[in-house]
Amino acid sequence: MPLETLQLAVSPGSRDGLKILTLKGSLSIHTIFDFQGAIRTESAPALVVDMTAVPFVDSAGLGAMVGAVVTLQKAGRKIAFAGMNEKNMALVNMSHLSQVVRNFATVQDAESAVS
Repeated sequence: MPLETLQLAVSPGSRDGLKILTLKGSLSIHTIFDFQGAIRTESAPALVVDMTAVPFVDSAGLGAMVGAVVTLQKAGRKIAFAGMNEKNMALVNMSHLSQVVRNFATVQDAESAVS
């Protein structure tokens, strides 16, 4: 079985102090460490996590997402997720975490939410 990989890219957002973290690949027990590392090293006051190219999130990935929210909120920073597919949103909703892991349809909608 091939090892899962998660590609991460950080780019500037539509305004100063806003960064976009784009993920490509599954967010799972095999890839969460890269995601967590990216969250720790990014220092922007506001962060949008673009999950448009994330086909699958497992429970460990969901835990990492919640951890990211808690970490940024404790630091007085803002975070929002964008572009989650129906399957990934179902996991968030089934876990009753939709108030914690805020997902927006587009990166632009998420950028507006963290303004």
